[in-house]
Amino acid sequence: MEFLFDSANLEAIQTYSACFPITGVTSNPSILKAEGKIDLFEHMRKIRQIIGPDKTLHMQVIAEDCEGMLKEAHAILKNVDDAVYIKIPTTEEGLKAMRALKAEGVHVTATAIYSKIQGFMAIACGADFIAPYYNRMENLDIDSCDTIAAFRQMIDEDDSNTKILAASFKNIAQVTNALLAGAHTATLQPALLHDAFGMAAIKKAVDDFHADWVNIHGDVSITDL
Repeated sequence: MEFLFDSANLEAIQTYSACFPITGVTSNPSILKAEGKIDLFEHMRKIRQIIGPDKTLHMQVIAEDCEGMLKEAHAILKNVDDAVYIKIPTTEEGLKAMRALKAEGVHVTATAIYSKIQGFMAIACGADFIAPYYNRMENLDIDSCDTIAAFRQMIDEDDSNTKILAASFKNIAQVTNALLAGAHTATLQPALLHDAFGMAAIKKAVDDFHADWVNIHGDVSITDL
């Protein structure tokens, strides 16, 4: 079980990676849009500096044809670093690009997955990660958990190295459901985790512990004893 941040905000990544045991950071054009007009490669290099070389960094291509995807992938690898996982949409052209990149030894994350056949094909192409869009699938009346479970079954039966990177979440319940359905990892906005740990019940429990301590020992720390 792994967690990644679906974010390009430097402050949020810096702050919350100190709290949560993330294994990487994912991004896409919609996420980058929230940061305004930035120097893309410099910004992503800063994210790499924050998370370090041992965590995965995922960047998405914009081109829709195989040739364009490959050119953009090579530009990313050259200008950020050669360990970046290139996010490729799971289209016919995307599958062609995935196969070409894997033949070069490049890390690939297959994205925009809404159906079982997309995931099966990306697994067959050797994608390192497949990213089913949980909430978007639910909005289309597609059973996200059933789809993820099918991916996990195929991966386990074929002894594949592909990991399911569940994405597109609107609440923390969707995240836990995806993991319980068989996803190896989930990428989510740091704010979702922050809110999950900010529930009133948790705060009340901590406050009650403190009040009981003070009632017996007074307003002193354990280190003061």
